[in-house]
Amino acid sequence: MAAAAAGARSRGGLVIGVRPDDGSDPGPAADVSATVVTNMGQARNAILVWSADAVIAIGGSWGTLSEVALAMRRGAVPVVLLGGWRVLDADGAPVTGPVPAATAEEAVRAALPA
Repeated sequence: MAAAAAGARSRGGLVIGVRPDDGSDPGPAADVSATVVTNMGQARNAILVWSADAVIAIGGSWGTLSEVALAMRRGAVPVVLLGGWRVLDADGAPVTGPVPAATAEEAVRAALPA
């Protein structure tokens, strides 16, 4: 997430960090413009998804998969997969909805079409 924050910040983006903890450990936040402390653990994933105009899932952690699932259930927002998870149905075919991307640029184009 540090690289995503740095990239957004380098292009003049506003970077909001949504923390799962109580904020007592400052952690690295050099490229974060503002921080929201939730103290909700992984439940903060729902806050992220419901606050997003698009969801780009990077990598393959379990928390990332929960964000993909929540975003798909929400609907109405693009969901892009950059590396990591590929969601397949029982027959092994890709599930309709999440869009795979090979690069960060491709992911942003898919998430925020002009």
